[in-house]
Amino acid sequence: MSFPSPLTSEAEASGGRNVNVLVAVLALTGIAVALVQTLIIPIIPHLPEYLHASAADAAWALTATLLCGAVATPVMGRLGDMYGKRRMLLIGVAVLVAGSLVCALSESLTTMIVGRAMQGLANGVIPLGVSILRDEVPAEKLPVSTAVMLGSLGVGGALGLPASAMIADTFDWHVLFWTSAALGTVAFLLVLLLVPESKVRPGGRVDVPGALGMGIGLVCLLLGVSKGADWGWGTGTTLGVFAVALIVLPLWGWFELRTPRPMVDLRASSRPQVLFTHLAGIAFGFSLFALNLVLPQVLQLPKITGYGLGESLATAGLAMAPQGLVMMAVAPFSARVTRTRGPKTTLMIGAVVVGVGYLLIMLLMSATWTLILASCVVAMGVGFGYAALPTLVMDSVPASETAAANGINTLMRSIGTTTSSAVAGVLLAHMTIDFHGVEVPSENGLRAVLAIGVGAATVALAVASFIPRRRPDAALPPANSIPEKVGLSPLPDVD
Repeated sequence: MSFPSPLTSEAEASGGRNVNVLVAVLALTGIAVALVQTLIIPIIPHLPEYLHASAADAAWALTATLLCGAVATPVMGRLGDMYGKRRMLLIGVAVLVAGSLVCALSESLTTMIVGRAMQGLANGVIPLGVSILRDEVPAEKLPVSTAVMLGSLGVGGALGLPASAMIADTFDWHVLFWTSAALGTVAFLLVLLLVPESKVRPGGRVDVPGALGMGIGLVCLLLGVSKGADWGWGTGTTLGVFAVALIVLPLWGWFELRTPRPMVDLRASSRPQVLFTHLAGIAFGFSLFALNLVLPQVLQLPKITGYGLGESLATAGLAMAPQGLVMMAVAPFSARVTRTRGPKTTLMIGAVVVGVGYLLIMLLMSATWTLILASCVVAMGVGFGYAALPTLVMDSVPASETAAANGINTLMRSIGTTTSSAVAGVLLAHMTIDFHGVEVPSENGLRAVLAIGVGAATVALAVASFIPRRRPDAALPPANSIPEKVGLSPLPDVD
C-alpha cells in the first residue's frame, strides 16, 4: 500500500518559503552531522597523547558516537512524528553544538567521550530532515529534494576529511570542534528562521519502556559487534553483551507488538515494501564501509609494499572528496529515474553501480587518479541507493509515522556499516604482511574486503528485487487524497 504525502499547492506546501531554500538549509544540517563523523579521523592516532589515555580507552571517543547515534535516531524520529519534526531537529542540532563545545574544551578522556556521545545524539537529524521534506515539498519535487538532502551526507563526509586534516596540521586539535560548533550554530539559526513546523502531529505518550528496551538491546548488540575484536570474540565480556542483546531484543519486540502506541511500529515494519527496504539498507551500509576502509589504506601505504601509493593523509583526504560531490551531482538523475520508473528501480540501479565500482577499484589500484575515478563510480551508486531508500519507506507508511520509519531505515544502514567494520577488521587481522616490523594489511586482504563489498551490493540487488513494485505515478497523488484510515484529517480544498 502506498501512502501519499500531505500535499497541496507549492505555495501552501512550503509555507510561503522557497523550496530550494528549504532543501539547502536541511542539506546544510546534513553536512554538519556528517562532518562530525569524520572530523576526528585525522587525530585518532594522537588521541592517547592528547587525552593522556591508552589507545583502547581513546577508541571510546568513536564508539560513544556510534552507540548514542544508533539509539537516538529512531527515538528522535518517533518524537518528531509526535511533537514536531522541526522542534526535534532544532534539539538535535543544539545537542550537536553543545557536544562540539564540550569536545572543544576537553582536556581529558571523560569529557571527550561525553562530548562525542552528545554529537552522536544528533544523528537523528537526517531522517527528520527527510521527513520534513515529505511534509513541505510538492510531490513532483520530492525525489530530487530527498536525493540532495541525502547527498549532503556524502559532501560532509568527503569534504570533512581533508578539511579536518588541514586544520589539525595547521592549528591546535581543539579547533576541529570549534569549527563543528560554528557550523552547527549556523545550521540551528537557519532552521529556526527558515524551516516551518509540520502540522502532521498526532501527539500521544512516549513509550518509555519501548525506548529503554530498544536502547539496551541495540547498545549491547553494537557494542559486541564493534568491540568484539578488541575484547576477543570468545571472551566473557563479548559473549555477555551478545547474550543480553539476544534476551532483551525479543522481549522488546514482544512488548512493542502489544503496546497501543509503540516506539517502533513493528507491524508496519513487517510490510514487504518496508521490510525489504530495511534489509536493503543493511546491505548498502555493509557495502559502503569497504570503500571507506580500503581507499585510505591503499592511498597511504608506502609504495615499497608494491600496492600502496605513498600519499599523505591530506592527499588521501582530497582524493576522497570527489565522492561527496558525485553523490550530490547524481541527485537529479536518480530523481528522474524515481519519477519515471519508481524508487525500486533506482535502488536496483544503485546496487549494480556500487558492485561495478568495487570491481573497478580491484582492477585500478595502481594509480591515484584511477582509484579516484573508480571510487566515484561507487559513490554514484550510493547516491542512487540512498536517495531511493527513504522514498520507498515514505511510500509505505502514513505521514504521521514518516520520521520514525526513516529513523529505523537509517539505523539499519548503521547496523550494516558496523557489522561490515567488524567483518573487515577480522579479515584484515588475519591477512597481513610484515613491513619493517609492523603488520599492515596485505594486498589480498584489501582485495578480499573489496570483494565483500561486491557481495554486499549483490545482496542489496537481490533483496531489492523482492520489494513490491508500484506505479511510478503513485508518487504524484492529487491534493486532498490522504486516506482517512491513516488517521489524518483531509486537507482543505485549494483554489
